[in-house]
Amino acid sequence: MGNKKREAFIERQTNETDIFLEFSIDGSGEAKLKTGIGFLDHMLDLFTKHGCFDLTCKVKGDLHVDFHHSVEDVGICLGQAFHKAMGDFKGITRFANVVVPMDESLCSCAIDISNRPYLGFKHSFNNEKVGNFDTELVEEFFNAFVNNARINCHIAIQEGKNTHHKIEACFKAFAVCLDKATQLDPRKTDIPSTKGLL
Repeated sequence: MGNKKREAFIERQTNETDIFLEFSIDGSGEAKLKTGIGFLDHMLDLFTKHGCFDLTCKVKGDLHVDFHHSVEDVGICLGQAFHKAMGDFKGITRFANVVVPMDESLCSCAIDISNRPYLGFKHSFNNEKVGNFDTELVEEFFNAFVNNARINCHIAIQEGKNTHHKIEACFKAFAVCLDKATQLDPRKTDIPSTKGLL
């Protein structure tokens, strides 16, 4: 990998959304967000800060319909940018797992940057909405990211009462775990797989 910057940008236009996204794996936690959805901006800000990434995300979406298309499409674009930024995968740690608390909530996350997408998501949201944000969209976001980033990811909420706290714990755990899995290990100079290919 050398000193090559692990970053990418994605532009995606559909009849439902118009998205410009820039993502850097080796960042400083700087986020420039304008998705039109306050709660999504909040979660992406947490993701960027705690993963030590850099993220610019500008979205024009059909919010007059609902938030579904914008949330899912941001997940798609962020996943695509992540996969592109990873480059040849040489030297990465690949596996990581964390447990992150958020007040009374507790969330675990395990990741394998495997090039084989799979999402396991165990949750128990007490409310259907946080403000005007549908909580079912959290899984839609992670599913879109995982399928386009082509990673194996298991997220499980282990404890919690407050729905906002539970979702926040998910995004923080995901960020910290993804940061750990993408770290370069000086002992690993090749692709971390006995197959020789991810």
